[in-house]
Amino acid sequence: MKSTNGQPPSEQKYVQQHLANERTYLAWIRTCIAVAGLGFLAAGLTFNSAYGEKAHVFAVVAGMGSLTFALSLLLAATHEYRSKRRDINEEVFRASRLAVNLTLGFMLVLFVLLFVLAGFILFG
Repeated sequence: MKSTNGQPPSEQKYVQQHLANERTYLAWIRTCIAVAGLGFLAAGLTFNSAYGEKAHVFAVVAGMGSLTFALSLLLAATHEYRSKRRDINEEVFRASRLAVNLTLGFMLVLFVLLFVLAGFILFG
């Protein structure tokens, strides 16, 4: 059964929740863009510089890790968005675990890589 504007009645009933779900998804997308930018920044820190080979390796690993993390987070956020949409229509609440746990794990690894990179840059 469709409503007059083409949306299922359950989606019309919970418009505010669906809009909040979309805003949350867009916030995750902005986070992905910021993490990818952090990767480019980390990778660009040691190019055209006199730092050692290890610093270059850590910069590239941090940069590629950031891009991998951003892509993984994008996929997890899309999965969470779709499952939340279904849950809203079914009037069920399930806390987000995938995107949150993925973010925690990757950010811990990324911060360790960036601290090691900063150590190479500051202390040679």
